[in-house]
Amino acid sequence: MTQDTRRVVILGQGYVGLPVAMRAVEVGFDVVGFDVAKDRVDRLRRGETFIDDITDAEVAAALATGRYTPSYDPADMAGFDVAVISVPTPLQDGAPDLSYIERASDTLAPHVSKGCCVILESTTYPGTTEEIVVPRLEGGSGLRAGEDFQVGFSPERINPGDKVYRLQNTPKIVSGIDEGSLRAVSEFFGALVDEVVPVTGTKEAELAKLLENTFRHVNIALVNELAVYCHGMGIDVWSVIDAAASKPFGFMKFTPGPGVGGHCLPIDPSYLSWQVRRSLGQSFRFVDIANDVNDHMPDYVATRATAHLNRDRKAVNGSTILLIGLAYKPNSGDARESPAIAVANRLRDLGANLRAVDPLIDTEHVPSGIELVDCTEAEVTGADLVIVLTDHDVVDWPLLERHAQNVLDTRNRLRSPSVDRL
Repeated sequence: MTQDTRRVVILGQGYVGLPVAMRAVEVGFDVVGFDVAKDRVDRLRRGETFIDDITDAEVAAALATGRYTPSYDPADMAGFDVAVISVPTPLQDGAPDLSYIERASDTLAPHVSKGCCVILESTTYPGTTEEIVVPRLEGGSGLRAGEDFQVGFSPERINPGDKVYRLQNTPKIVSGIDEGSLRAVSEFFGALVDEVVPVTGTKEAELAKLLENTFRHVNIALVNELAVYCHGMGIDVWSVIDAAASKPFGFMKFTPGPGVGGHCLPIDPSYLSWQVRRSLGQSFRFVDIANDVNDHMPDYVATRATAHLNRDRKAVNGSTILLIGLAYKPNSGDARESPAIAVANRLRDLGANLRAVDPLIDTEHVPSGIELVDCTEAEVTGADLVIVLTDHDVVDWPLLERHAQNVLDTRNRLRSPSVDRL
């Protein structure tokens, strides 16, 4: 079967699934983009995107090929050759919520046929592919994984807003439940990306993804706690980090901020900690400590804001605070688990009059009690305090440098004498 006649189903058309679908169409596959959210499918059918990394033009071009079909009808999965499960895996009361993976597997199972390949891409704990996905696919199809069809795991490495590392040029970990499955997974993603990285088994691939994000989470927690202590000792943490980063070996630069957010860092390390507790009856201390540090950074920023206003004999209650950025990371409109919104919620609960500058965020993700405004001289000078939470490049930073009189900068973006840095 030639590549341009192979039928691919991508279950989940969000931040992970939609880029995979677009790339699969681009290289010649016939793609069904399946999602249970009817409004999302309807937008895609109209050629409208809802994520930063895919444009309306890209969706329209995929539709124009006749090889991209957004759908919420499971019947459209029939006859697939490759299926990729890219659905959310949130935490529920501190434990992994695999209900989306379970439902996706159950929905897909009746359409599993001999010779097809199913790939789990959702971040999860080691063992999920073999313990959850395989039994459901076998039970719903009457076929045997490894004998009649292939199954593998290939963790997503999407970095929303990244203009350098996209799906195609980011190495892709691939794994299978057996050698035939590994070959099938490698063949599919090898057509989409520049480099695939085969891994011994699905558990190793599942854990590799958790290690990647736990590494970042722990190191961010390290510099966040260092920032707190440096402030108390009157030491410039940013100067310390820059000095250490001059070492060309044995050091990787991480910077502090108001916390961590997005679809990975606040969640993935907790999957690892949960798995260690389940399997070994022990805690993963590094993860627990990192969670504690990063989870409390929004409280620390709110405390610093309170102290900053107190120096001017002002209370948070009734003060106008202008927040710069609400997304969880720069140059992205992604607000999932955003620490900036966590800071905003704390200040709102203290009675602050909150206004926010974020040209990238979708208005539906802005919490109540926060008014989105443009970055103007009037807004800046009218604020009792300006707090930089997300340093989008599109923000008018020179204007802030000229007119902001009282600033708490959690991202080290501003240099004027009036700036109080994290």
